[in-house]
Amino acid sequence: MSLGRREQLVLLLLALAVVFGLGAKYALHRQTPISEPAVEEREKPLEVSVHVAGAVYHPGVYRLRAGSRVIDAVQKAGGACRDANVDVLNLAQILEDGQKVLVPEKVQAGETPAPNPFASTPGVSAVTGGNTVSGTLININTADVRTLESLPGIGPALAQRIVEYRDANGPFTSPDDLVNVPGIGEKKLAQLRDCVCVQ
Repeated sequence: MSLGRREQLVLLLLALAVVFGLGAKYALHRQTPISEPAVEEREKPLEVSVHVAGAVYHPGVYRLRAGSRVIDAVQKAGGACRDANVDVLNLAQILEDGQKVLVPEKVQAGETPAPNPFASTPGVSAVTGGNTVSGTLININTADVRTLESLPGIGPALAQRIVEYRDANGPFTSPDDLVNVPGIGEKKLAQLRDCVCVQ
């Protein structure tokens, strides 16, 4: 069965109309904007990294589910030590990425509790106590690594360098001597001056 020229032309036009219609439908479908809520959901982090220090069994940096609380971070770090004072922490606080949680030690009988020098520092939940003079300053000549970590901007590695410098060079004669420790410059020293002493 052979089609005439006119029938072939009609079939060709019909095929072109179908192809054009499908192409137009596909083009319109591709131009549909992605809904905003779907984009926002993808941008929320699934995990947060938190530095847990102080009176816990395994201090360190831990990854937790987004929406986790301070209690989850303390438990992830092995739990609070027997001498920990968790009453000063808000254990129900939701953690933020990059936050540092410092679990303080209980104050011994006769000691004056040290004020929290981080009270106005965002991202820090508490401060460790111990090795203080008049309950306010940390003595950099007697403080251990854990206590030094409670100072602003001092992590485990820098606290260890302070102790190593002190052991190698003798006691600090002034808080300004901290600039001789690798990793401590004038800016960090300015943060530390009101928190440390050498007596």
